[in-house]
Amino acid sequence: MLFSKACSSLMVSLPSCSSSRVRGQSLWPTLRKHWLGRPFVYGIDALLVRPIRTLYGASQLLGSGRLFCNITSVASSLQIELVPCLQDNYAYILHDADTGTVGVVDPSEAEPVINFLQRKNQNLNYILNTHHHFDHTGGNLELKSRYGAKVIGAKKDKERIPGIDIALSDGDTWMFAGHQVTVMSTPGHTKGHVSFYFPECGAVFTGDTLFSLSCGKLFEGTPDQMQASLEKLMSLPEETKIYCGHEYTQSNSKFALSIEPQNEALKEYAAQVASLRSKKLPTIPTTLKREKMCNPFLRTSSQEIRANLNISQNASDAQALGVIRRAKDNF
Repeated sequence: MLFSKACSSLMVSLPSCSSSRVRGQSLWPTLRKHWLGRPFVYGIDALLVRPIRTLYGASQLLGSGRLFCNITSVASSLQIELVPCLQDNYAYILHDADTGTVGVVDPSEAEPVINFLQRKNQNLNYILNTHHHFDHTGGNLELKSRYGAKVIGAKKDKERIPGIDIALSDGDTWMFAGHQVTVMSTPGHTKGHVSFYFPECGAVFTGDTLFSLSCGKLFEGTPDQMQASLEKLMSLPEETKIYCGHEYTQSNSKFALSIEPQNEALKEYAAQVASLRSKKLPTIPTTLKREKMCNPFLRTSSQEIRANLNISQNASDAQALGVIRRAKDNF
């Protein structure tokens, strides 16, 4: 709770979504699409509005005493705000600026989410759960009762997701205020774990399947299942932003360095992580590109890792992952 109370929130700007997507209600769509003055307006935006907003965000960070700053993007209608919960959990507020639609991913407790929504004078429409563990669903019922929000989760886990209304399966597509959401089955940590991928905006919510510099413990799954899940996530574009369920990055970096100490990209990232955490700033989101370069669970073919953990060169990636996971559990 100290982590939750000490921290405010962090809004992370997403890249622009596809212009072909219909987002909310707008006047004169044809005029918006073809108006020749749009480049001029966008030029003014780039030269004047964005720098002003950047300076405003910096002034808020320096002047308000908050640990996290709010940064608003004028390039996308979908905004993501990080809300610390419990000791090291992250819930994520999704806000579509065009329609006012609001969702939350993995609310481990209700109070920090309610406090955030009250500050923003927002309602809550949807609750998205990556898996059934209480530190990802603990706020479901209170939030659903208070706001009438619909709960979305995996069909495989519908008996274990509190208050579930919409049960989805691997490959299903769901729409959040006009933003496409693809459901990806990513078991390993739990049997019914899913990740939510927003392809048009380059973001994926991975819960406890993929962390920065690690993966989830294999409570219900096998190394083969986790390997398949990670390979599925690795197939996404490298620029994809990864929003995971916990702030574990600094401790994960220590283990990663212990088994791949010559990885220069990892050493550089570990130093960045240490700097951020010393200022009580989040290390999330990370990117898939960075994780491919640094995360040992995405680097099961690394000769250095295999040598340091005595993994046979003939072992499969799943077998190597199992060895790395056991080493991490005992680290």
